[in-house]
This record gives sequence, C-alpha cells and structure tokens, in this order.
Amino acid sequence: MLLSPETHFTTPDARGFSHVDTWVFDLDNTLYPSDARVWPQVDERITLYVMGLYGLDGLSARALQKYFYHRYGTTLKALMVEDGIDPHAFLDFAHDIDHSTILLDEALGTAIEQLPGRKLILTNGSRRHAERVADKLGILDHFEDVFDIAAADFVPKPERITYERFLDRHGVDPRRAALFEDIARNLVVPHDLGMATVLVVPPTPDPFREQFEQEAVKEPHIDHITSDLAAFLRSCVLPVAREPEA
Repeated sequence: MLLSPETHFTTPDARGFSHVDTWVFDLDNTLYPSDARVWPQVDERITLYVMGLYGLDGLSARALQKYFYHRYGTTLKALMVEDGIDPHAFLDFAHDIDHSTILLDEALGTAIEQLPGRKLILTNGSRRHAERVADKLGILDHFEDVFDIAAADFVPKPERITYERFLDRHGVDPRRAALFEDIARNLVVPHDLGMATVLVVPPTPDPFREQFEQEAVKEPHIDHITSDLAAFLRSCVLPVAREPEA
C-alpha cells in the first residue's frame, strides 16, 4: 500500500524512540536532499564505468546497469560476480563527483548532535564518499564511525549478513537502535532484528531515481515515514528521546 509523501507519518503500532541509544543513518538520499545532486552524479559515473568496461554506448550501458541493479542489488556486486572487478577502483571512480552542490545543513546538524547516544552511518557506498558528503553537510563530527560496503565485505544491504556484521562490529543492540533509510526494502531485516525503522522519502518525486526507491510504503516493517529528516528529528524524535526511562 502506498501513500502520497507527507511530512511525517507514524503507524499505529510503531516502535518509539524513548529506549533508543544508538542512531543509525543511511547516507545516500537519506542525509541529503535530492537537490544536492549527489546521487545523479554517482549514478552517471557508474554508467560511465560500465561503458568503459564493456565497450558499450550510453543507452546500452545504462540498460545493463539497471539490469545488474535489479538482479544483484548493486551494480558493484554484479560486476564483482560477473567480471571480478576491483571494488576499490570501482568505488573511487563512482564517487569522483563534484561536492560543491552539497550545502551546509545546520538544522540537520543540530538535530543529530542533540540525539542522546551513539550515531553511526551504515552505507552501501565507500567510507571516503560518506565522510566527504557528511563533511560538506556539516554533520561528520557528530558520527562515531562509518560502516561502509568494504566493512560489509562488499555484501550490500538489504542482505541480513550485512546488518549482522554492522551490529557485531559496533556492539549495537538492535532492540535499542533506530535506523533511518531511504529504501523500504532495506528496512525489512532491521525491523525483524528489533530496530525502530524510519523511511525517508523525497518531498517531491526525484526524476533521477526509480519509483520503488522513493515510495512512501505502509508496511509492517516501517514504523515511521518522513519527507523532512531534520524536522522529524526535531519534532518527533528529540522530545521523546529526551524523556527519562521509567
């Protein structure tokens, strides 16, 4: 079931935040808005990589890239399986983008800083990419660490082993954690593990992303939906998170 993107939505049986002591955020399309023009650049770089690897024209490379994405979850995983590429070289190429379009987000930075407890980034991208983007947003110093695709042994979300590796690496109790993520399917396993889940959707459709990636989906594994992360943290999370436990 779908609903039009709203500012905030909470399911009747949603897990709250009063018990949370670890706050986990996806990076791409979660911590920055679509007008930052980060993901379109990365997506284009991936297409260029596929063009060069297979000697294809742009349209053919794009079609193959999307086939890989739907079959394997990420183009990187597909290229590692199909051609045994060097994942580090791929990530360096894909994330070689212009960061000048990313603006300082003081509201988001203040909200994340005020969250009580640990803050971590969990991304299918590289650590370097996450750190550069978070630094431009002005939020990097608020995070304890980044768990990237290399730390996940190049197994991407939504694979269960990736979340388990993340939880084990950082000693996180999923029953005391919340995850903020922009793709609904990436919240299935975290919710099953006991995490409170928040789906972050764009306020208006992003033409550079596929429809399923930005749908505000009402499903049992999604506790909350927001189209404004900073406002959601400020109005829906912080007042509850600051309450002392009984």
